[in-house]
Amino acid sequence: MKERKYRPATTLVHAGQIRSNFAENAEALYLTSGFVYDSAEQAEATFKGEIAHYQYSRFGNPTVSMLEARLAALEGAEACRATATGMAAVNAALLSHLKAGDRVVASRALFGSCSWIVSTLLPRYGIESVFVDGSDLAAWEAALAPGAALVLLETPSNPMLEIIDLRAVADLAHKAGAVVVVDNVFATPLLQRPIEFGADVVVYSATKHMDGQGRVLGGAVLGSKAWIETTLQPFTRNTGPAISPFNAWVILKGLETMALRVGQASRSAATIADHLASHRHVRRALYPFRADHPQVDLAKRQMSAGGTLVTFELEGGKDAAFRFMNALDLIAISNNLGDSKSMVTHPETTTHSRIPAQERARLGIGGGTIRFSVGLEDVADLIDDLDRAFDALA
Repeated sequence: MKERKYRPATTLVHAGQIRSNFAENAEALYLTSGFVYDSAEQAEATFKGEIAHYQYSRFGNPTVSMLEARLAALEGAEACRATATGMAAVNAALLSHLKAGDRVVASRALFGSCSWIVSTLLPRYGIESVFVDGSDLAAWEAALAPGAALVLLETPSNPMLEIIDLRAVADLAHKAGAVVVVDNVFATPLLQRPIEFGADVVVYSATKHMDGQGRVLGGAVLGSKAWIETTLQPFTRNTGPAISPFNAWVILKGLETMALRVGQASRSAATIADHLASHRHVRRALYPFRADHPQVDLAKRQMSAGGTLVTFELEGGKDAAFRFMNALDLIAISNNLGDSKSMVTHPETTTHSRIPAQERARLGIGGGTIRFSVGLEDVADLIDDLDRAFDALA
């Protein structure tokens, strides 16, 4: 394919393809741990970096290279490195850049494992961690005033769908000397491209939305060519969070339908959010593009659609949430998201259970909070299932 700038749906099907001498149409799966050389001299030159040649699939693999090129084209980034999981991507992005004595400022609303890295792991290595309320620009400004090496945030946040002003925070962070890392899993690169708002690095769990069909794990780190090659690459090469070629191939095939899946699920999510908001058992329903979302104007400036996630809070706390979830038939109980199948999660007792109760309360995560990842089922069937579960609360 000629090097042209295509729209996202086309990019997801064609970008980054490498054809072998057999001229295959589908991307080839290179299941090999290592590669051979024509001569000892070629091997030496490869390890010196004088020539480009695959060495070992922990360092690079043709199937993985296709995934990385496709994701970079979709994101509008100069370069990408794929990892074994989304958390491997987050961990690599942070630890490759940071050293003892550095300072990190992070939004308070993070996925549980991301919060653990910032609050618990980084301080073990002499790295200072500061949390702020993501929507409070004055708090960002105050926290960044002494300077920082890195800023970490996610928007929309997991699970409360808080929106952070990417441009404003990026400007403050750059003034403080920090690299800005954005977890863009909920929005996907189809609905939001953080680099266009000033982010330096974007991280993903490719398990969600990109594969999006419950099959494999994967992650990705995207940024400038210079940062990827000089900062991230030595870390990933030597610590080994490599994605398997098979998983990379599955995600490549998943990308071909990602625009269709995310588009359909987002339309269904908007409909379901409206239905939930009108129900007497629901205290509140959160969806970025609903008029009653506290940051709807910001969401619409940064995102092209509201996404596939809806979060709602039931009257009656944990007991009501459990009875409601247990009464669902079509919608599964799972801690995953971004899947073809619809799923509900109780964050207080699963994904965010290791965050202290006081901090959960500050984030708005209560016993009645349910995160709903909307899939590809007929939206009328999903609403019927929700209503049957509501009947169980009567």
